[in-house]
This record gives sequence, C-alpha cells and structure tokens, in this order.
Amino acid sequence: MLNRIKDIAEKLAPRLIEIRRHIHAHPELSGQEYQTAAYVAGVLSSCGLHAQEAVGKTGVVGELKGQGIDERLLAIRTDMDALPIAERTSLDYASRLPGIMHACGHDVHTTVGLGTAMVLSQLGETLPGNVRFLFQPAEEIAQGAGWMVADGVMDNVSAIMSVHVFPSIPAGSVGIRYGALTAAADDLEIIITGESGHGARPHEAVDAIWIAAQAIASLQQAISRTQNPLRPVVLTIGKIEGGRAPNVIADHVRLLGTVRSLHPETYASLPQWIEQIVCNICKTYGAGCEVNYRRGVPSVQNDSALTQLVETAAKEAWGSDRVQILLEPSLGAEDFSMYLEHAPGTMFRLGVGYPDRKNYPLHHPQFEVDESAIIIGVVTLAHAVCKYWHHR
Repeated sequence: MLNRIKDIAEKLAPRLIEIRRHIHAHPELSGQEYQTAAYVAGVLSSCGLHAQEAVGKTGVVGELKGQGIDERLLAIRTDMDALPIAERTSLDYASRLPGIMHACGHDVHTTVGLGTAMVLSQLGETLPGNVRFLFQPAEEIAQGAGWMVADGVMDNVSAIMSVHVFPSIPAGSVGIRYGALTAAADDLEIIITGESGHGARPHEAVDAIWIAAQAIASLQQAISRTQNPLRPVVLTIGKIEGGRAPNVIADHVRLLGTVRSLHPETYASLPQWIEQIVCNICKTYGAGCEVNYRRGVPSVQNDSALTQLVETAAKEAWGSDRVQILLEPSLGAEDFSMYLEHAPGTMFRLGVGYPDRKNYPLHHPQFEVDESAIIIGVVTLAHAVCKYWHHR
C-alpha cells in the first residue's frame, strides 16, 4: 500500500506544485477565504469527493467514502487563511494582493490536504472507513476551528490528524511531538484609571501611565519569582493606549496583551494571579483598575497513540533518520486544539527548510518553503490514514 501511495503522489507532484502556487499567489485573510474555498471545493469534486462549502462561514468539508466496514470516521484538518503581511520574496508566484501573504504555510497545508484527498480517492475501495477533510478558515485569528465545530464537522468523528510546516526542520523530514505541541493563548485587557493633572505637579494627580509601567514591570518580575519555571508562562503587552498631551498627566491607560501557557494548572490560575498583582499596585497608588481576561484557545495536546501511529507511518515512508522527535513544545498557539475537545488527535511538523540557504521564520515577509516537502506531507498523512484502520 505504501508503494502505491508513493507512486500516486509522485504522479500528482506537478499538479500539487501548481495548486500550491495558485493558492500562494491568491491569498485571502481570515474569514474572507471565498475564492480559496471555491478552488478547494473544485479540486475535491474533480477527484470524486462530495464537497460542501460555507461550513464554518468560509470553510470546506470533503467526504471520502470507504468500504463502510469500520464505523470509525477519521478527520483530516488543514487551514487556508493568509496574513496581513506584505510579501518581500522574489518568487514568480508571489502574492498578487498588496499587504496579504501566505507567511505561515497555510498554502502548503491546504495543498497537503488536497493531495492526501487526491491520493486516497484512488484508494477508496481499500479503506475500511470514511475520511472527512476539513479545510478551515480563520486559524490566524483563532476563530475558524470554533466556527467549524459549531457547524457540526466533528459529529461522529473518532480521531483527527493535522500538519503544520516548520522551517527549522529541513524539507524531506518530519517532526513528531508527544504531549503538548503548542501553548494555550489568552487575551488580556487591563484598564487603569487615575486622575489627571498638570505635568509639573505629579503629586496632585494619579499618574495612570506611571502606574501602568509599574504593573507591566511587576507582572514580568512576578513570573520569574512566583511561577514554576518548569511550567513556562509568557505575558506580552503588545499595545498601550493613554495620554492626551505631553504636559498633562494621563488619567486613563488601556493595556492589551497575550498570555501563553502550557500546563493546565497554570492555565487555570493565571486570570486571578494577574488581577491580584495589577489591582494591588493600583490600590497602592490610588488608581482604579479593570482586568478583562478572555480565554482564547487551549494547548494542543497530542494523543500518544495517534502520535505514535504518525511516527511509525513517517518512519516506514522515509526512514528513521528523517523523523525528528521534538523535545520542546512551541509557545505559539493553534486552534486545532478546539477539535481535540471532541476527539483525540495529533498534529505533526512538516519540514520545509532549505538545506543551503537562510530560512526565514513563520510570519516573516520573506518566508519561503522548499516545495519538495509537499510530497513528504501527502505521503506521510495518506499512509497514516491507511494505517489508522488497523489501529485500536
């Protein structure tokens, strides 16, 4: 079966490169993936899958029917949206839309998903069960998975698999991570209310900007002194709003940030911990405060058995020397975790780095991928799907 998968994938390789370059040249922002969705649905339909558009607003679902002798339904999820970044590559197929770019590899993800569907459509008669392909919008704003789940894409799903490009791994290799793959990501808003006054007489006012600075510094210091260093927390204030004039003490400051964590106990305690620190500082200096902590997406926790299945599939396909076991998680976030609240799943890393040139990180305007990785992703995923039916 593996040899057949490889043969089919090799024959599809030129078409898959064409698909990836088309998607890369026509990026669409989160929740606006209308043309991408129509294109994906057309490819799915052309290889005999039933394709449904407008799922999760701008998502697509493709259904591949197997023999029906195994009741388990396996889902494959890939994402489609691009980023508000102006591309600065010299590619012939660079983005045609100013200020929008596939800088996170979602064009590759979509292509791998389509390639896997195209390969498995030629093996459908040998699959004991059904496969559901989820082409998700709006991953970059961490909302698309929720939209898809709300529209029922996880109904009756027994397990789910996914892939994400990784430029620090060379093309031709894959990365496997057991346990936590990505961090939980939450949104933080802090509003500090002081009392305005003349910039020359600070003692007659309550300086919201100075108090905000104390709060920011204290939160960063408190992480190192009060949080378990073996359970990492990253708190970043990315936006500060406040003040009216250089010589007027500000009476209102709004801080916006992100909070990342990996461990469930830490994740649960962070809202109260942050509020206590900020409110104590504000009380000390006579200011009021409001702390709004909004849960974002939880940590991606890879299922051990499914991760082992993908590891075995990758080693069988490419050899042990091209499979890396990742010892550390990422503090980036992935809304793939939303699906894992409904079924066990795993996500693996697809190496896309060039061996002989500089590789720019994800979300960089010069981010590029070695397209030879596409076949690696398709074969790994298709082989893992075929092996799934023998997995209990």
